[in-house]
Amino acid sequence: MNGSSAGNKILLEGILAQANKFSTVDVALFPPAVYLQQVQTALTGSGLHWGTQNLSQFLKGAYTGEISACMLKDFSCDYVLIGHSERRCLYAELNLDQLVLDHIIADKYEMAISEGITPIICIGESPEEHDKAQTEEVVARLLDILIERQGAKALSQTVLAYEPVWAIGTGNSASPDEAQDVHSFMRERVAKHDSSTAESLQILYGGSVKGNNAAPLFAMPDIDGGLIGGASLDVDEFVNICLAATL
Repeated sequence: MNGSSAGNKILLEGILAQANKFSTVDVALFPPAVYLQQVQTALTGSGLHWGTQNLSQFLKGAYTGEISACMLKDFSCDYVLIGHSERRCLYAELNLDQLVLDHIIADKYEMAISEGITPIICIGESPEEHDKAQTEEVVARLLDILIERQGAKALSQTVLAYEPVWAIGTGNSASPDEAQDVHSFMRERVAKHDSSTAESLQILYGGSVKGNNAAPLFAMPDIDGGLIGGASLDVDEFVNICLAATL
């Protein structure tokens, strides 16, 4: 929940001024929904993509405050974030059983792909789950639900993002080896059902990614990019992360 019309203009112009340096990289920006039109106008024709930070699992109806997939299509959104850790931790989702929440995320995943929007599905363990060595259990639970719902091949329409909650906003990023271990586990979990989908699946890492640690993370064989939080609010920092993806 950052940004203003004036601040967004500065940020967008700064990124666009250097976008030719990372033209080989897929880059998408996810503003608060009230700024979608501003971002769409600025980025149309630039080669950069845009999306929003959440969507409803319902197509329409009495769901005040929610945003539907068909509304996102009105703004030509290519992507949407689903299951971001802050949605899990800060709002009503916290009061839900995690298995129930995983099924809601699966509902949103199905809604997004039905409308031709690529969902970036966030998966990660809490500090408590991390301390109990439950990372693989947490990751496998949601992956298995997604595969059960639509089959493994449908994951070719998605991007996965491993975001360890214990690393987000703390400055304590997972080491490249730690992140690689989880990404490899995720890919292998999908490969048990469909090896070709697993091989081409994009899996991002999110958790205190900055310009000075992006390159070693992205160099790992199963880390295909980053889901960037606070660092995306600084033009130079964000551009440096994008440049790291070109190496």
